[in-house]
Amino acid sequence: MSRTRKPGTAILRRAVARNGRRLWAGTVLAGVYQLCAALVPVLIGVIVDRAVDTGDVAALLLWTGVLAATYLVLTVTYRFGARNLQRAIAREGHLLRVEVAAKILHPRGLRTDRRPGDLLTVSTTDAEYTSYVLDHIPRVTSALVAVAVSAVTLLVISWPLGLIVLVATPVVLGVLHRTAPLVARRVADQQEQAGKATSLATDLVTGLRPLRGIGAQDAAAERYRVVSRRSLAATLRSSRTQNAYQGASTTLSTLLAGGIAIVAGWFALTGRITIGQFITVIGSAQFLIEPFGTLAIVPSWYATARASADRVAGVLQSPLVLPAGDATPSSGADLRLAGVEHGPLRGLDLHVRPGEFVGVVAHRPADAEALVRLLAVPDAYEGTLLLSGEPLETVERGLARRLLHVEPHRTDLFTGTLAGNIDLRADGGDHLPRALRAAAADQVGDPGSPVTERGTNLSGGQRQRIALARALLARPPLLVLHHPTSAVDAVTEQAIAGGLRALRHDDRTPYATVVITSSPALLAAADRVVVIDGGAVTAEGRHADLSANDEAYRRAVLR
Repeated sequence: MSRTRKPGTAILRRAVARNGRRLWAGTVLAGVYQLCAALVPVLIGVIVDRAVDTGDVAALLLWTGVLAATYLVLTVTYRFGARNLQRAIAREGHLLRVEVAAKILHPRGLRTDRRPGDLLTVSTTDAEYTSYVLDHIPRVTSALVAVAVSAVTLLVISWPLGLIVLVATPVVLGVLHRTAPLVARRVADQQEQAGKATSLATDLVTGLRPLRGIGAQDAAAERYRVVSRRSLAATLRSSRTQNAYQGASTTLSTLLAGGIAIVAGWFALTGRITIGQFITVIGSAQFLIEPFGTLAIVPSWYATARASADRVAGVLQSPLVLPAGDATPSSGADLRLAGVEHGPLRGLDLHVRPGEFVGVVAHRPADAEALVRLLAVPDAYEGTLLLSGEPLETVERGLARRLLHVEPHRTDLFTGTLAGNIDLRADGGDHLPRALRAAAADQVGDPGSPVTERGTNLSGGQRQRIALARALLARPPLLVLHHPTSAVDAVTEQAIAGGLRALRHDDRTPYATVVITSSPALLAAADRVVVIDGGAVTAEGRHADLSANDEAYRRAVLR
């Protein structure tokens, strides 16, 4: 159990360490604030005993001035203390979000079982909850200051009253602390189930059009309802546990404060304390309800922060898929696969030379997906995979991505404009119009046309054309496309095939292009076509020859 807690604990400790200046400044100011607040009932009691009861005007003015000064200090320390703490919390939340996002987007790939939606939850909600530990520390510290000052005050007035506070406080906290593990488990389960629901919702929204196309929207909705109900059940369990805990802590705190007030009333009636002291005791007892409640609810707060920190640590400490490559091939336009085994691929041989336009037809979708996945993240394979003579996994990842660009079938668009989704670095210049024309994306709209989140205001074919234009604008020496026109009509597909050929395979651009597709238009534009079946190459030649002589190929590509 302790071993599973270490990663989250390290994240929380680091949050405290790297925000030390603002955290401890804010904590000190919060302590001073609570000290002043605890002194208010004391000063009121002094005013009653030394000024009101005696009729001493000078004493009334003096102690009223002290009370006013106390309120001034109280106000100033609260303002500047809260400012320091809020800055520390906001900074830590920002740093955690950036760290998690950087790890998720690392060029070497993140090895994790978490789905994209769950990773999004970790990088946002969990990062925020983890940063709240910087709020818990000053709250606990100031609550301890308040309890200590009030206990000393009550000891001075009457040692039995002070003794009640000193003995009852740790007893109450000890009883409540025994339920902390249950709270932690319920909070962790709630966050885990919420992450799964968010992940599934992200996937369903992204694939809503295809689901409707195959009539699977009802099955998908039912699946989401099941996951959502689990998340709801976990949330209700967590809420019930936390509310019961908070109710118990509030009840015990109120009973303790009420007990102090009752005893003080008895002491006042029997003359053991003065009226001013009685007012001080009643005020302190009322004041103690809040710090008692804060100390009692600390385990619930910490459980939430700890559960979130564990999830953040789980992502930050996940291993990377690829090693830190340092090979630097001079050109990325030569790709060679020899005897490659990866997933369903079994002894795949493929050679793409500089300047070639190669079409790949995979009879099994799994073969195509495995090939794309392997070229994007060359991990867990056997055989030879070379980029210009260097093993692909050993090439420095930034260089590898510039030399070899793999555009998956399913791509993401972002809120913004058409041009902003294509020219991500705003440095396309004269190449942008050419890329738009080659991908037929100039028919989608003007460069300034709006694009909503994930491109939901566009059709599937329009999204594909924008993604293709973005890949073409990158101008990599070797470009791999996976079904780039599956949602595009035949006329537009023919235009894209001609544009792709003209842009990347004229006499001035010795680029290599691999298109995994079943489109006759794209395959006809290719220099040669490679057919993959059963994880290996089964045929190779020009599109026209294969169409005339290979019945299986003809059935796969001719429409």
